[in-house]
Order: sequence, then C-alpha cells, then structure tokens
Amino acid sequence: MKDYLVLSRGEWDTRLPKETVARAIADFYAWYEKNLAAGRMKPGHRLARERKLVSNGRVTDGPFTEAKEVIGGYWIIVAESLEAAAALAAENPCGACGLTYEIRPLELERASVFNVTNETPAAWRG
Repeated sequence: MKDYLVLSRGEWDTRLPKETVARAIADFYAWYEKNLAAGRMKPGHRLARERKLVSNGRVTDGPFTEAKEVIGGYWIIVAESLEAAAALAAENPCGACGLTYEIRPLELERASVFNVTNETPAAWRG
C-alpha cells in the first residue's frame, strides 16, 4: 500500500443551486469519515484563503494561479496503485459540483539533482 496526495482544485459550479453544493459537501464529509475509519484515507484539511508566494528568496502576495487551478484542500488516499487511488477519489460527491482532484504518489526518496524528479529541467533529463 502506498500514500497518494489528493489536491482538491477549482471552485463550485455557479450554475448549481447553493443547496445542491451544500448537500454534496455534507455527503463528502460522510464519505470522507467512512474512508478514514476504514483506513483508506488519512486526514487532510481545507486551505485558508490567505497566502504568500516565496520565490528566489523573496516573499510577495502573488501572482497566483487561475481559479480553475486554485487548491482548496488536500488529503491522503492509501491504495495499492495510482489507478485505485484515482478510482476512490472519483467517488467524491463534490466532483459533481465543479471540483477536480489531482492524485499524486508521495515520493519518499530524498531530492537529488542526479535523479529525475518533478523539479528536473528538461535539459537535464538526458
């Protein structure tokens, strides 16, 4: 079994009544608690709206990503494969209300400039 990070992205679909989204949120928490209790998930949290961007040693208030790329929260899925983790995330009731989920395996190995990772520039990937 491996741990997979789930990033909840996007905003609620404004074409839906707020009551529909509220019902999906309530259903999400029931689904989430059930999966926590079963050991299929580990706790995550919503992210606060306030934020800072740190780049090249400087701290700024932005720029930030488009609304469709906003990360609203995260949690961890425990599964045998990326496909199994994605299948569980697809059951999330809030997916029908405008949110999308990015599922990524957690890399337990320490970073190294000599290994190809997410941070490796294309020019270094020989």
